[in-house]
Amino acid sequence: MNTTLLITMLFVSILIGLFGLIAFLWGLKTGQFDDEKKFTHGVLFDGPEALKEAIKKQEKKQILERIKQMENIYDIAIIGAGPGGIGAGIEAKKAGFSNFILFEKSPEHSSTIRKFYKDGKRVDKDYKGQIVDFKGNVTFTDTSKEDILGLFDKLLEENQISPKYSTDIEKVEFQNNIFKLSSTNNEVFHARNVIIAIGKMGQPNKPDYKIPPTLLKKVLYNVNQITAGEKVLIVGGGNSAVEYAISLCEETDTTLNYRRKEFARINEVNAKNLQEAMATKLKTKLGVNITHIQDNNGNPEVFYDDGSSEVFDKVVYAIGGAVPLDFLKKCNIQLDEANLPITKDFESSIPNLYVIGDILSKNGASIATALNQAFDTIARIKSKS
Repeated sequence: MNTTLLITMLFVSILIGLFGLIAFLWGLKTGQFDDEKKFTHGVLFDGPEALKEAIKKQEKKQILERIKQMENIYDIAIIGAGPGGIGAGIEAKKAGFSNFILFEKSPEHSSTIRKFYKDGKRVDKDYKGQIVDFKGNVTFTDTSKEDILGLFDKLLEENQISPKYSTDIEKVEFQNNIFKLSSTNNEVFHARNVIIAIGKMGQPNKPDYKIPPTLLKKVLYNVNQITAGEKVLIVGGGNSAVEYAISLCEETDTTLNYRRKEFARINEVNAKNLQEAMATKLKTKLGVNITHIQDNNGNPEVFYDDGSSEVFDKVVYAIGGAVPLDFLKKCNIQLDEANLPITKDFESSIPNLYVIGDILSKNGASIATALNQAFDTIARIKSKS
C-alpha cells in the first residue's frame, strides 16, 4: 500500500479520535450524561447553546402546563345533585363562588326523589318531627314530589348552574394539597374543597336472608315495576313503605308487612290514611318477621316466623338505605362504629372534605336539614378562603 495513503489515513483517524475526545469531555463538563434524556437527545442539537435553549423551552412548557392545570382547579366540587348538593351549589353562588362544579351520576338531578317517591308523594319540611328553621337561600313549605322537583329546576336555572350529569365520581384523593376526583368514565378533576352530598337510597337496604337469583326480578326496592292486578307484599314500617301500600292497594292485592305491631315512625297524614286503607282494601301482616323467601314456580313464597307462608307476584322492600361504605373508604374518611362519617361542622377527618345529607345520620335526614347543612358548609368554606 502507498506510504502516503497510510499516513493520510492515520492522520484522519487521529483527527476523528480527537474530535470524539473533545465531545466526550464537553459532555462530562455540561452534564449531558447525568440523565437518560440528555444523553440520548444531545445529538439532536448543534451545540451547548442550542441544547440549553431547548432545555429552557421544555421547562417553560412544563411551567405553562402546571399553570393551565392550576387554572382548572375548582374552588369547590360537589358530589351529588340531590337536595343537599343543589343547596350547596345555590349557596356557593350566593356566597360569590363561581368556580365550582356539581356532579350527578344520573341523567337528572334528585334521582332518589324521582325513583323512590311515588307520584304525588307529600314532602314535609319537618320530616319525622325534625323541626327545621331555614338558614339559607333555599326554602320551601310542605309540598309534593312534583313541586319540589319543579323548585329545584327553577333554582338551578335562575342561578345558571348546570350540573355535570352522568358523571359518577368513584374516588376522592388528597394529593399535594389538592383533591383529585376520579370518575368511572376515566375523567379526572381537581378541587380545593369537596362536598360529598350523596344519599343512601342509591343503595337501598336489603334483607339479611338471601334472595334466590331466580327471583331477582320479582323482589324490588321501589314500586316502578308494579302493574295493576298483581299480588304484592310491601315490607317496611316507615313513611315510604306505608305510602307505597296505600297507593298500590287501589289497584293491586296489597299486603303490608312490618315487624312491629304499631307504626311509630310515620307522619300524622300517613297514619290517618293508613287506618282508612286498612279498613277497606289494604291487608296487613304485622308483628312478624320474614325468615326467608324461596322460589315457588317463578314467584316469591314468603315464610314468616309465626310459621305461615304466602306466595306473591312481587315483593317490595322499603326498609331504608345504606351508607355508601365502599365510596367513603376510597376517600379515606374516618368512620365511627356505625360506619357513619366522623365530622366536625360537617368537615370530615380530611381537611376541606365535607359530608352533608342523610349519610351523616343512621336514620337519614330531611330535605330541609340537608339544605341547612349545605348553607353551613359553604359558610365555613367561605370563612376559610
